[in-house]
Amino acid sequence: MTQPQIVWLRRDLRILDNPALYEAAKLGPVVAVYVLDDARAKSHAYGGASRWWLHHSLESLGAEFANYNAKIVLRRGDAVEKLLEIAEEVGAGAIHANHHYEPWWRNAQRALAEKVDFRLYDGNYLLRVGAVTTGSGGQYKIYTPFSRAVRAVFPPRDLVPAPEALSSPEDLPETDILTDWNLIPSKPDWSGGLTENWEVGEAAAHAQLEGWGDHVDEYGDNRNLPSADKVSRLSPHLHFGEISPVQIWHQFRGKGSKGWQIFESQLIWRDYAQNVIAQFPLYARENYRKDFDTIRWRDPDTDEAAARDLKAWQRGKTGYPIVDAGMRQLWQTGWMHNRVRMIAASFLIKHLLVDWRRGEQWFWDTLVDADYGSNAVNWQWTAGTGVDSNMFVRIMAPLSQSEKFDAAAYIREYVPELVDLDEPYIHDPDEFGRRPENYPAKMIGHREGRERALSAYRVMKSDLEHKDR
Repeated sequence: MTQPQIVWLRRDLRILDNPALYEAAKLGPVVAVYVLDDARAKSHAYGGASRWWLHHSLESLGAEFANYNAKIVLRRGDAVEKLLEIAEEVGAGAIHANHHYEPWWRNAQRALAEKVDFRLYDGNYLLRVGAVTTGSGGQYKIYTPFSRAVRAVFPPRDLVPAPEALSSPEDLPETDILTDWNLIPSKPDWSGGLTENWEVGEAAAHAQLEGWGDHVDEYGDNRNLPSADKVSRLSPHLHFGEISPVQIWHQFRGKGSKGWQIFESQLIWRDYAQNVIAQFPLYARENYRKDFDTIRWRDPDTDEAAARDLKAWQRGKTGYPIVDAGMRQLWQTGWMHNRVRMIAASFLIKHLLVDWRRGEQWFWDTLVDADYGSNAVNWQWTAGTGVDSNMFVRIMAPLSQSEKFDAAAYIREYVPELVDLDEPYIHDPDEFGRRPENYPAKMIGHREGRERALSAYRVMKSDLEHKDR
């Protein structure tokens, strides 16, 4: 008698191009399992926006499985324990899963491999982490040579079709009810903006990909213009694995446009981020450059002014229109334009002198595409603390960035207090004496914030010099 095969679903909530699902289905009836394991991830258990997306993604995938006369088993608790329980209940031949590189999932994968027939596949990235190495056989730490090495071994793997047959055993284990997990906010329900802005699920991901095909060639020219909004918006679909980067790559592989080449670089950056966290598992919690462990950040836990500034940044009330527009877009929609993410992150770290980890945690809770690797790598790049990062002393000027990247329409959309202001006043209402009474004054001047950050950096350097004497 053919033994059931368990497929452990995590951030691979799709049927097409899912190697673990495809290989398991060839061997027997499939028991697809999703375990909500908050304790294992600790501070990086899914935040509010991600939980909203997860609910709808599981709901959508469950409906797709039903079309195959199959079901998904839901359990809550320790993933290893729950999977082993189910394996024993059904007499599973093996547990199949796609590689994940977050430290808590790597620990779980090792634990399962010690106890059962556990089979891992490469399904969520362009290349297997570790597939490209330096001339000495080591792992790349810097993005540019990593990117060149990745392109040198392209194409990525072939696409995997949907399973030829997909069925569940007649006696499925008991399953939780998705609504009992309370992933959807209710008291209050703050998710209206997410519902208005996103369609969730594998079919929605492919519809978004098809629409993006009309704009990808223009990506190089428009990607930095928040008012144009000519970006793919595929990031949450990629994060939850409703579509794979390999599917996107093969969709556009024949294109030679500059726009596609730059977008391909963004897909490679996702692989790079996984490469970083595979080498440095605590990258979202610890500075790579240990010198920065001594910088004197303003601490919102002990400094009332810093706490007020952090809250104002979170709510989009800094007095800097481009920053406030981005933070309000994030709060309303669970997403922020990439150029504005850099501006808002730089403002928190440099102008407000608040530890980058505060921002990483806020983005983790509010982004629908919050990804452990990408989020951490991007924040450490902006802070100047990362293995490959911008220099701390390079400080973005949000007011000039706003004008340079033509953000007026974007500001009007998300900062209604400024909707009646024309250019150039809308970029810096304080400077031109055009600030409405219901819009906050700048919480700190650009020059003042810049000098404070540079002073903290000089003090850090001085402290280290004295320490080394």
